Amino acid sequence: MLKKTHHIAIICSDYQKSKDFYVNKLGLEILAEVYRKERDSYKLDLALNGDYIIELFSFPNPPARTSRPEACGLRHLAFEVNDVEKAKYALEAKGIISEPIRIDEFTGKKFTFFEDPDGLPLEIYEG
Repeated sequence: MLKKTHHIAIICSDYQKSKDFYVNKLGLEILAEVYRKERDSYKLDLALNGDYIIELFSFPNPPARTSRPEACGLRHLAFEVNDVEKAKYALEAKGIISEPIRIDEFTGKKFTFFEDPDGLPLEIYEG
């Protein structure tokens, strides 16, 4: 029945700041950008290596949501990388702070967490 994840929708508090983060710092590609005047809302479709992955939305005054990795609900969004240490240093060179690198006790793979401009937990995981 289900084939794959189609996309992940994220509502941000500062559209330009989040757009800069996902496009210029993380390197996602813009597929489409639409301003919906009747909703005073932007919708930005983003791809990773050609695959549509994130819909970034802006709305006026969105309510805050608890967003720690251990909060109830969506835990985090993870991106696969070849080398977690290199990816961590590349993020830090762009001003993105991440937690210390951890080792997955079940797979032995390295990973770490960082945040988007609204505190959404993001992960890089060694593939």
